[in-house]
Amino acid sequence: MLRTLRSFSSLRLSSIPSRRFTSLKMSEITHPTIQDGWFSERSNMWPGQAMSLKVNQVLHHEKSKYQDVLVFESSDYGNVLVLDNVIQCTERDEFSYQEMITHLAMNSHPNPKKVLVIGGGDGGVLREVVKHESVEEAILCDIDEAVIRLSKKYLPGMSVSYQHPKVTTHIGDGFEFLKAKQNEFDVIITDSSDPEGPAESLFQKPYFELLRDALRDGGVITTQGSENQWLHLPMITDLKKACGEVFPVAEYAYTTIPTYPSGQIGFMVCCKDASRNVREPLRSWTREEEERLCRYYNQDIHRASFVLPNFARKALGA
Repeated sequence: MLRTLRSFSSLRLSSIPSRRFTSLKMSEITHPTIQDGWFSERSNMWPGQAMSLKVNQVLHHEKSKYQDVLVFESSDYGNVLVLDNVIQCTERDEFSYQEMITHLAMNSHPNPKKVLVIGGGDGGVLREVVKHESVEEAILCDIDEAVIRLSKKYLPGMSVSYQHPKVTTHIGDGFEFLKAKQNEFDVIITDSSDPEGPAESLFQKPYFELLRDALRDGGVITTQGSENQWLHLPMITDLKKACGEVFPVAEYAYTTIPTYPSGQIGFMVCCKDASRNVREPLRSWTREEEERLCRYYNQDIHRASFVLPNFARKALGA
């Protein structure tokens, strides 16, 4: 579930050298974001506010080739993955993000067989993708092997997906990977960074053109939609405009999640088929299947996620 400065699929492809990391005792691991037993997330992207979690113990810290990677055990949210000082996921609430970014796209396609995930090295999106029986192949492309390696160790509930026989993992640059793909995927899910710094290009028209070209006819994408309406409405407006210039269908949806800024994050859901209504699930599970497979997503939530408050609806022209 990589959020702000998640695994950098936007960076140029580079080989990941093998590394040796010094094994440290818990008491020896420190991090500047943790003071007096509390982790605090502060950023210029959400000025005047911060998110804090109480820390039981720091489990791991390293500088990967691309980012600062921190894993700690919190008092109430389980294990927490932090990249470049920003919370990516917690064991307690990750499902609301993973399920929504995945099933909004998957259930807007009549028969998704081949699925690509860009980013998402924690494995959560993959876990949701393979819940769909129609899927024959699920490929993940993430540039930072550290996120995958550490998620397998500290986030087993998400990374269990890597053991699935339909899953293939590619370590590398998402842009370069997409350039070699034409008319190949039914669904592409971009679990990416926010539009800041090296990930800015993931929110621009050329990237969406790559996604469109890599999709088969009728293909669907979802992409992390620039945080939330309370903090980043101008960014969301620009993102929706860029998507609308590439895809005949481009809609904004959102979910709630307590450990993301202001408790909310959005998605762009786009389709190559101009007649497709992604606001309405094309496929659906029974009530019993929904409750067995998902903790957040259901048919009603699918529809409701596109319903916006007046101030956002006006800005987005929805």
